[in-house]
Amino acid sequence: MAQIRCNFLSYTLHRAVDLTVIIPTMCFSEMMAENPHHPQGAKYPVLYLLHGYGNNHATWNGYTSVELYAEERNMAVVMLSAENKAYINHGGDDNYFDFISKELPEFIQGMFPVSSRPEDTYIAGLSMGGYGALVHGLSQSQRFAAIGSFSGAAKVCDDREFQFSPAKLAEACAREDRKKPMYIACGDQDFLYQDNIAFKDYLEKLGFDVTWVVGEGYTHEWRFWNREVEAFLDWIPRTDAYYNGGEKRKI
Repeated sequence: MAQIRCNFLSYTLHRAVDLTVIIPTMCFSEMMAENPHHPQGAKYPVLYLLHGYGNNHATWNGYTSVELYAEERNMAVVMLSAENKAYINHGGDDNYFDFISKELPEFIQGMFPVSSRPEDTYIAGLSMGGYGALVHGLSQSQRFAAIGSFSGAAKVCDDREFQFSPAKLAEACAREDRKKPMYIACGDQDFLYQDNIAFKDYLEKLGFDVTWVVGEGYTHEWRFWNREVEAFLDWIPRTDAYYNGGEKRKI
């Protein structure tokens, strides 16, 4: 697996942004095989994986085995530093919604062997990143095949403007018949648990296909998110050239 850390200048944010990008490469068994070679084939499916409040581009990789999970499943993962801006627009040089909507995929698809097909593109996140995944996944459902929120900061009733309200965006998806599969997970000891139950129920009322996972005994914690990111990667619908019916690579 190639783990690439890079820093690039954003024309949306007017400053440099840190990224960690995971790209499948030759594994050990392939290296030891007769006539080894680096793969040059179809572009990889990609997960945009969003961090929580107080975290950055490196935190998912530091506290979970997401690199192993992605390599086993032949998937690329993109993790960015979004400060504590909740992945939405704040005006001026803090328009993170615009950055993630347009500039980030433009940069990733131009620099790495990553698919641009919506069927191969997924978004998920934890806590603040779960909120961000809901906002981006629901407002731009045409870009993603599935959406995941782990202990996400989501409420059915909130006073955020329409563009950044998960509930209102879900209503628009239902009205316009552009619903996508949703994976919602939360620990039953998490302070956001009741909000997640309410949001899950609301999605189901709107007719979404929701996979709901309760982490018994878990709070707002990395052990739960490590478990759930692997489960999410096994759950997502895949039609890409690297999908082998759920069978994983031997790493």
